Amino acid sequence: MAHVVVLGAGLGGTIMAYELRDLLGREHRISVVNKGTKYAFVPSNPWVAVGWRDRDAVSVDLEPVFRRRQIDLHPQGARRVDPKGKSIELMDGTVVAYDYLVIATGPDLAFDEIPGFGPEAETNSVCFIDHALDARTAFDRLVANPGPVVIGAVQGASCFGPAYEFAFILDKALRDARVRDRVPMTFVTPEPYIGHLGLDGVGDTKGLLESQLRNRHIKWITNARVDKFESGHLFASEIAEDGSVARAHDLPFAYAMMLPAFRGVEAVRGIEGLTNPRGFILADKYQRNPAFPEVFSVGVCVAIPPLGKTPVPVGVPKTGFMIESMVTATAQNIASLIAGRQPTAVPTWNAVCLADFGDGGIAFVAQPQIPPRNVNWSSEGKWVHAAKIGFEKYFLHKIESGRSEPFYEKLALQVLGIEKLKAVSLEDTSQILGQKVR
Repeated sequence: MAHVVVLGAGLGGTIMAYELRDLLGREHRISVVNKGTKYAFVPSNPWVAVGWRDRDAVSVDLEPVFRRRQIDLHPQGARRVDPKGKSIELMDGTVVAYDYLVIATGPDLAFDEIPGFGPEAETNSVCFIDHALDARTAFDRLVANPGPVVIGAVQGASCFGPAYEFAFILDKALRDARVRDRVPMTFVTPEPYIGHLGLDGVGDTKGLLESQLRNRHIKWITNARVDKFESGHLFASEIAEDGSVARAHDLPFAYAMMLPAFRGVEAVRGIEGLTNPRGFILADKYQRNPAFPEVFSVGVCVAIPPLGKTPVPVGVPKTGFMIESMVTATAQNIASLIAGRQPTAVPTWNAVCLADFGDGGIAFVAQPQIPPRNVNWSSEGKWVHAAKIGFEKYFLHKIESGRSEPFYEKLALQVLGIEKLKAVSLEDTSQILGQKVR
């Protein structure tokens, strides 16, 4: 009997455990190590931050699901991975041994790299559910006492979609509260242009997102290196192509939400052969670590180099479609190794994104995610907001039911094959996505 351990129970880790159980059957043991027992649907956090969702609406208790699927759950969390000893030390001092390990931790948030940054200091975050709930309290204060707002991401960030989403969702929430006219907004990003997204754009994301910002009276600063946050002020340097400072900015704010750069979590950071200098897991085309062949990795924790040099460092996002593809390939490769065969499954790094703007949105499909591409498509409309609601309900139902159905692939086929989605109703869109919206 083989023992496969999955480290992390986020988007990648949870469906990883489900797919392994489906492929390996009951004769092999599967365990998940996670901090706590709850799965929280991270894409809903911008809605949580303005009060459109609460914790219970976007969370699933994994204990009963895992029990039903015969997956062991260790909610203590991991202190340190020992790839040489093929074991994980948990936070309570106990040790879990493995035959195969899948690292799916997600990232550590590098707030400490910029003075005054983060929810413990001057700014808000939508990266974790607890951060989003704190951001909701700050949003209520903003509505009661309107003032300037700064939204965006800092240098080294690789996940830009939620920053754009939250800027537009916040705009809608402030309009609903009838205080938008007293809240000047600025979008600050290290991207070389609006809509770059760490992907050098997808379709016309540059034009679509610039138009949305302009129509909503949101100013923007690109090539921005954030130097510090201090007493309600963001200090940033706008960097020119030659690396010099083209302009210095001092932006006052009553509310700020800036996405951080990511790095590997402490449990794996600094392990020679396992991680790169930022703590991301090194992996070959089979998602397998070259130094420790029993170790695989999926999701945001995987090391992927940036697309190219930019005036300010910009990372590459790991979108849901890419993560799902990594998960499927990894499950197949572990099953092959257990059966005495060599791994052959290679993930298709494609991107499918629904960016909700509260009353509309933008969708894009990039196949593959890193250019040049076979498919390079983007579109906008109210249908995206409807599709995001359907996405949320479908995915939470999938997690709660313990299914490993490949959702993103299904969504990509629908978006590419049914462009008339743009004209259909919320009810029709949600039914196409496979889950009725209530």
